[in-house]
Amino acid sequence: MTNAPTPSRKSTAIDAVADAYTERLLELDPGFATELGLPGHEREYRDYSPDGLDAFAAAAAQALEQLRELEPEDAVDNITLHAMRERLGLDLELHATGWDLADLNNIACPAQDIRAIFDLMPTATVEHWEHIAGRMSNVPAAIDGYIGSLRAGRQRGLIAARRQVNNVIEQAERHAAEDGFFVTMASGARLEKQGTQSDDGAVLPPSALASLQEAAQAARGAYGVLTRFLREELLPAAPDKDAVGRTRYALASRAFLGSAVDLDETYAWGVQELDRIIAEQEQVADQIKPGAGIAEAKKLLNEDPARKLQGTAALQSWMQDLADKAVTELAGVHFDIPDVMRTLECRIAPTQEGGIYYTGPSEDFSRPGRMWWSVPAGEDSFTTWSETTTVYHEGVPGHHLQVATATYQSGLLNKWRRNACWVSGHGEGWALYAERLMDQLGYLADPGDKLGMLDGQRMRAARVVFDIGVHLELQIPARWGTGTWTPESGYDFLQKNLDISTGQLDFEFNRYLGWPGQAPSYKIGQRLWEQIRDERRLLDGADFDLKAFHTQALNVGSVGLDTLKAALLG
Repeated sequence: MTNAPTPSRKSTAIDAVADAYTERLLELDPGFATELGLPGHEREYRDYSPDGLDAFAAAAAQALEQLRELEPEDAVDNITLHAMRERLGLDLELHATGWDLADLNNIACPAQDIRAIFDLMPTATVEHWEHIAGRMSNVPAAIDGYIGSLRAGRQRGLIAARRQVNNVIEQAERHAAEDGFFVTMASGARLEKQGTQSDDGAVLPPSALASLQEAAQAARGAYGVLTRFLREELLPAAPDKDAVGRTRYALASRAFLGSAVDLDETYAWGVQELDRIIAEQEQVADQIKPGAGIAEAKKLLNEDPARKLQGTAALQSWMQDLADKAVTELAGVHFDIPDVMRTLECRIAPTQEGGIYYTGPSEDFSRPGRMWWSVPAGEDSFTTWSETTTVYHEGVPGHHLQVATATYQSGLLNKWRRNACWVSGHGEGWALYAERLMDQLGYLADPGDKLGMLDGQRMRAARVVFDIGVHLELQIPARWGTGTWTPESGYDFLQKNLDISTGQLDFEFNRYLGWPGQAPSYKIGQRLWEQIRDERRLLDGADFDLKAFHTQALNVGSVGLDTLKAALLG
């Protein structure tokens, strides 16, 4: 068992630049401080206006200029230098295009971020709720800054597709409603008991409750302002076309992977990988019932009472039990998991927008890592066979092990490496790699659970095909149709390959169209992780140790995949 971080190394000049840059990010973005559990700016928001975007770019440019004069002092410095040059340089490339002014989609833009930060704010004391009220009071200014950027983008002809504008209008309308998020949060305010989501905590004092309710109305009103702007100013100018084209897509792909892949080769690989996974599913379906196809096997699993959960309370309890079991059994055997990292909270998210996600622990682990399940309205029945692999993906050995390990390594990694650098292809690629690994370790020996894992892998492979195919308007593979990809043909393709509810499918479909390059980073990231592991196995020969490889790899932190390859293969 490992209970102490890697022994501290002497801080270097490159670490000092990285730490100073991180401190600047914390100044520019108080929400980032909330994510890390750092006190001092709990009521504030970042500046979402064009000036705010310029300030982030200036900070990146200054850090790169400072790094230009420095030489690495050790192997850790080499990785930091490689990673910062790649990440910050790409940030400046993206800023130069102006598309950060048009940041709008259904899942990962300021319209969601401004609201979502409240999920991470503690609610155990009156002071905590005063911080929440203060931040709610500042929602109007944050929304005004965001509108300023969208307006500036529109003036430059940079506008998200009409579909995405409509998606965000619907979301903003819900937050602006009388029973929307802010009003509901204020009306249900309680002093939360440590580690619970119960509603039986103490009621706030009348003065604090009144301030909170007033602030909630201000926040609600701000989302009403956003709704009107989007509908009246942005929507009429928004383009109908969803596809972003090869140039913009290639830049987005690099941002999410930290590696420039051959998009045509990757598309062809995605088609082949999808075919391979479907064949593997057919083999597992035959194990569930000899002669059964995939659809029949799933029907049998869905009808099995032992695999059903009714209600979100049962879902939350099942998630927690499975996550705890994985931590207990994997710690010290297959992975190094210090005691402080062994707490993982599984929660039902306060929204109904669909999606499952992880939020990391605070820097001192006083707030643990958390897995959140956002259940679409009306969905109240769940099947364990299809979701077991999701718990491993979000928890251990997936995101929780990965993110918490980097947070834990304060003696090895500077602040930027621990807390500020996150690359989707690295992080999501690891989590998908972890799902396959759990199968190899015997945790998906049940054919139903394995079919669920393969369903997830099939979805991720299909996203490679859909995302690259639709945005680059490539030829549809013969198995799936004719002509070139369109959103409409893509939706039909997703229906055939993503076995999820209609609400979830609609959410995912819109996500892929509005966030180009992100969804494929899971499967492509997994591919690159597996390639790096296999190359390392060849280099080490008989001395290769999988557990040691994982420990070394996770101690690098989340970096671009080219940087990870350089770190692990030299």
